[in-house]
Amino acid sequence: MDDLTGFQRDLLYVIAGADQPSGQDVKDEIEQYYSSEINHGRLYPNLDTVVNKDLVEKGQLDRRTNYYAITADGEQAIEARREWESQYID
Repeated sequence: MDDLTGFQRDLLYVIAGADQPSGQDVKDEIEQYYSSEINHGRLYPNLDTVVNKDLVEKGQLDRRTNYYAITADGEQAIEARREWESQYID
């Protein structure tokens, strides 16, 4: 996970905390956290990056809507990050 941007890490956390969210679901959640609008040109290339790194699985809900799900590698990446963070934060 050390080669991900902070935004990509945030996407992993959002996806891990939801049950197969759509791209729009992820967008809505991340916009709440960032308190600003996230455009499609930022969101979807970053989702594709975490998919291409096998941290997230992308599937199809219907002809127009994809879902995203955390993979075992994604869960391990989050756990490794949390362990690293715990060295510095109680």
